[in-house]
Amino acid sequence: MTELQNDRFLRALLRQPVDRTPVWMMRQAGRYLPEYRATRAQAGDFLSLCKNAELACEVTLQPLARYPLDAAILFSDILTIPDALGLGLYFETGEGPRFRRTIRSEADVAALPTLKADVDLDYVMNAVSTIRGALGGRVPLIGFSGSPWTLATYMVEGGSSKDFREAKALMYGQPEVMHRLLAHLADSVTDYLNSQIRAGAQAVQIFDTWGGVLSTWAYEAFSLQYMRRIVSGLIREHEGRRVPVILFTKNGGQWLESIADTGADAVGLDWTTDIGNARARVGDRVALQGNMDPAMLYAPKARIRDEVADILSRYGSGSGHVFNLGHGITPDVDPEHAGAFIEAVVELSPQYHR
Repeated sequence: MTELQNDRFLRALLRQPVDRTPVWMMRQAGRYLPEYRATRAQAGDFLSLCKNAELACEVTLQPLARYPLDAAILFSDILTIPDALGLGLYFETGEGPRFRRTIRSEADVAALPTLKADVDLDYVMNAVSTIRGALGGRVPLIGFSGSPWTLATYMVEGGSSKDFREAKALMYGQPEVMHRLLAHLADSVTDYLNSQIRAGAQAVQIFDTWGGVLSTWAYEAFSLQYMRRIVSGLIREHEGRRVPVILFTKNGGQWLESIADTGADAVGLDWTTDIGNARARVGDRVALQGNMDPAMLYAPKARIRDEVADILSRYGSGSGHVFNLGHGITPDVDPEHAGAFIEAVVELSPQYHR
C-alpha cells in the first residue's frame, strides 16, 4: 500500500503529538454538496450508489477536493448488515429506511443467517479497496458500522422510530431474545469491520446512534457490553500500524467513563457534552472526537469561527482531540459554511500543539 502522507488523524486518535488538530465531518460526503447530488442522480438511488464501487469512491473523495480534511470516510450506510441478513432494505420517500421483514420473536432471530462479510457485503469491500487505492496515501480511510443496539432498533421497528416502542418492548418483555439478536449482531459487526480493515480501512468507527435512548442500566446491558465485545474482537494492527477504534454514542455523555473503559482508542462526543469536562473525566485513557453542534453551520461564518475557537480552548493544549461535528452535517448546510468551519480548525489549532 502507498505510504500515508498525512497521518495526523491516526496520530491524534492514539494521543501522539501532531502539528494541529485534525478535522473531518460525519456525513462529509452527502447531500449538502451539489457534486454529491449529481453523482447520486447518476446512480439512480442511494442503494445503487452504495453498491457501485466507482461511484462510492467518487463521492467519498468529493469533500477532499473542496476542503483540507484529515480523513476520508467510506461512503456506505449503517443498515448494510441487516440488509445482508435478509431483511430487505429499501428507502421510502419522506420516510427514510424501511425493512420488508422485522425481527420480533425468538424464531425470527434463529432464522437469521451467519454473516460472511467478505461475500455477503463484497460491494462494501470493493468500495473500501477502490477508495483506498484512489486516495493514494493522501489521508487515512475510516471504515464504520452501526452498533448492535442501533441496528437492532431498525430491525425490530422495521425502520426509523420516534419512541422505539417495539424495540423496548422486546428488550423489557423478552430480554433473552434481544440478547440473542444483539450477540448475533455483535459477531456480524466484528466480521464486517475486520473485513473492512483487511480491505484497507485504517481506522473504524462504531455508530451507536440510538444508545442514548436507553436508561443507564439498559445501556450497559444492551448496548455497551456488545460494543465492548466487538472492540475485543477487532484487528488492532494492520499494515504495520495500529488500527484505532472510535466509539460514538449519541447522547451518551453521562457514560463517558464506561465507554472509555471498553478498550476503544477514542470516544466520540455529541454537542451536549462540554469537551473540557469530558477531557477532565477520561484523562489520557482515550482520545476525544467532536463536538460542534451541526446546526452551528447555519450561523454566520464569523460565529462558526468563534465556536471552533471556544471548543479548541475548552479542550486545551496537547494531542488527543479530533475535531468533528457532534453528529452528521445536515443536507441544507451551505458548503461555504462547512468550509469556514474546517478552515477555522486548520488556522486556529496549531497554537495548542507547540
